[in-house]
Amino acid sequence: MTARLEKSLEYRFDRPELLRQALTHRSHSSPHNERLEFLGDSVLNCAVATLLYQRFPDLKEGELSRLRANLVRQESLAEIATGLSLGDTLRLGEGELKSGGFRRPSILADALEAIFGAVYLDSGFDTVARVIEHLYRARIEQIDPRDASKDPKTALQELLQAKHLPVPQYSLLATRGDAHAQEFEVSCAVPAIKLEVTGNGISRRGAEQQAAQAALEKLRGS
Repeated sequence: MTARLEKSLEYRFDRPELLRQALTHRSHSSPHNERLEFLGDSVLNCAVATLLYQRFPDLKEGELSRLRANLVRQESLAEIATGLSLGDTLRLGEGELKSGGFRRPSILADALEAIFGAVYLDSGFDTVARVIEHLYRARIEQIDPRDASKDPKTALQELLQAKHLPVPQYSLLATRGDAHAQEFEVSCAVPAIKLEVTGNGISRRGAEQQAAQAALEKLRGS
């Protein structure tokens, strides 16, 4: 399983124990991946910021920050992790396995960030930056810089209006977690074109923005 993952990452670990830790959820055993996730989050932000800085020399700081936020959000990470079949390699406790933790966006996103942290410790920043560029290349190439100054909900509404389509409908699907650490799942639907996507976030507004971004990506990819 991990050999296939390393092939997809286009990176082979010199210290396999780092990859093993990155794939270990705290529900399974210790050492788990939370410290690596912390490290990988910072590495990812720096690497993506560098890629955007180089590709879009005319964009302002605020516009670059908005693009970066969209690229490193939980849903984007979870989609990349799903494409890597990362859920098949996770080490989860029995409770998380039974509840479908290997499909949960937050767990997938955290594990991918942990992998970035593990690659950084294994080979340094230049190497992990190449891994991140490999995984993000297609997403960055699809970015329309004209939308950099707009939040996803605004950009989606304007795109739909330009196509003479109705505005999207947002619905709260689920609220998970304790009151101090809730996660919201929201759907964004455009029934006229049979489009429906979901977004997750620590606030309802954040989840709606993620859902709108997912809708934008689908519309531009079609």
